[in-house]
Amino acid sequence: MAAPYRVALVAFPGIRAFDVSVITEVWGTDRTDRGAPAFDLRRVAADGTTAVPMRGGLALHPDRTLDWLDGADLVLIPGLDDHLTPAPAPVLDALRRAHARGTTVAALCGGAFTLAQAGLLDGRRAITHWRLTDLLRTQHRRVTVVPDALFIEDDNIWTAAGTAAGIDLCLHLVRLAHGAEAAATIARSMVTAPFRTGTQAQFIEHPTPRAARDADALAAVREHALRHLHEPLTIADLAARVGMSSRSFARHFTAATGTTPLRWLLDQRIAAAQKLLERTDLPMPEVARRSGFGSEVTMRQHFASRLATSPRAYRATFTGGSNPIAR
Repeated sequence: MAAPYRVALVAFPGIRAFDVSVITEVWGTDRTDRGAPAFDLRRVAADGTTAVPMRGGLALHPDRTLDWLDGADLVLIPGLDDHLTPAPAPVLDALRRAHARGTTVAALCGGAFTLAQAGLLDGRRAITHWRLTDLLRTQHRRVTVVPDALFIEDDNIWTAAGTAAGIDLCLHLVRLAHGAEAAATIARSMVTAPFRTGTQAQFIEHPTPRAARDADALAAVREHALRHLHEPLTIADLAARVGMSSRSFARHFTAATGTTPLRWLLDQRIAAAQKLLERTDLPMPEVARRSGFGSEVTMRQHFASRLATSPRAYRATFTGGSNPIAR
């Protein structure tokens, strides 16, 4: 039986209770009876015995000291109530050591400021809440601040945009380590989407679509596409279902979702292929057909460009390499 995946939540005064709750909900709830992996989530702090105060009269009680980071598989930094809150020097030192060991380090929302204080974002790309991008850029001039992503990675350091994007990042990290089905199981339990596409540009004080009718129609088109992924869908076909030109449809679709129709469709097909590779023994050509890629060659090309792996390697990773058809 594999050892539980070790996750460290780094705590110090000023961290946001919401982000602590997100991390705890994703990695601190036992869902092994539903097929999810076993996680060992620990709340670590410089002083492993003193409660860490949070806003609203809440307090987090750590159960490990920073030394526990030495054996962690993943280190997580919550966002901050005050984004200029200085992290304790022992915390910054521990984060530097964790990254130097090759441990995955991730920050939610304003937690990017903590990573920046540690110097871990110098010369690297990072994101935070769209209202804080200018502040991050001003306070830490060596950081390349990306304005419109939901989450990004640079040198095994992950940062996420505000609030709900922290959920997106957490589920994505589960997906990378344990596969799409594990992430979907957790997402279903949380009653949230397993993944969202697009960028946080879709949330930056844009006017909502002019008519609820258009939004409903676009949602219906997406639902139709999901039911017919195995078919050779085209943008013209989808646009015709809502009585729009292809150009108008693409514009409305991007405004509503933050991504283009083609990118969204590709994301759905990759996700469908991932589930088939994890759940079934179907041969590769059939996986490609059912997920809408048409051919194994096309599916392999998209896996290489989007996931940096092949369908066969993906199946071997997330089925323990025991599937004879995969080989």
